[in-house]
Amino acid sequence: MTWTVLLAACLGCYLLKLAGLSLPARVLARPLVQRVADLIPVALLAALVAVQVWSEGSRLVLDARTAGLAFAVVALLLRAPFLVVVVGAAATAALLRALG
Repeated sequence: MTWTVLLAACLGCYLLKLAGLSLPARVLARPLVQRVADLIPVALLAALVAVQVWSEGSRLVLDARTAGLAFAVVALLLRAPFLVVVVGAAATAALLRALG
């Protein structure tokens, strides 16, 4: 990566942040804008999880990580504590990798 690209990316991030801070309060007070702003982090996190779980290079894969994610989803739906979700998902994936 060249310094020019890095500096351009930094400038773009700064200008995007500045644009958000420059919006009038009446725009930010709209319910639709608030709802979208609340959902953006969820969508980004879901996209990151999907890429980390189901991709390997440029290929789509279904392996032990999928089972670990399935365990985590079920545990979260059952309202398990966060530590149980993380350790259980990791143990599920590790056990399936050890068996396979």
